[in-house]
Amino acid sequence: MPRSVNVVASRTRRKKIMKQTKGYFGARKNVWTVAKNAYEKGLTYAYRDRRAKKRTFRSLWIQRINAGVREFDMSYSEFMGKIKANNIDLNRKVLADLAMNHPAAFAEIVKKVK
Repeated sequence: MPRSVNVVASRTRRKKIMKQTKGYFGARKNVWTVAKNAYEKGLTYAYRDRRAKKRTFRSLWIQRINAGVREFDMSYSEFMGKIKANNIDLNRKVLADLAMNHPAAFAEIVKKVK
């Protein structure tokens, strides 16, 4: 009896990956083994960088808060310590937004903390 393979499922699986690699450079877009490797490596980069993005944004928020607080002769660490001591529950994302886009509101927070 001849060996039976599910060609339909195999082709579907390959087409799915080849569709994802459309637009890649060189053999990465049209050679199955190269495209599969490129696709899998791309997924690992995507996974890693979704986490790196969070770190990058946190450091950006810290820089913005620090720049906003320096106008009031305070350091970032001093400001964050006083924020926690006064039980003001605003996260870094919100504080950075206030420092950049609403300086009057940020100034009020700094005055309350001082």
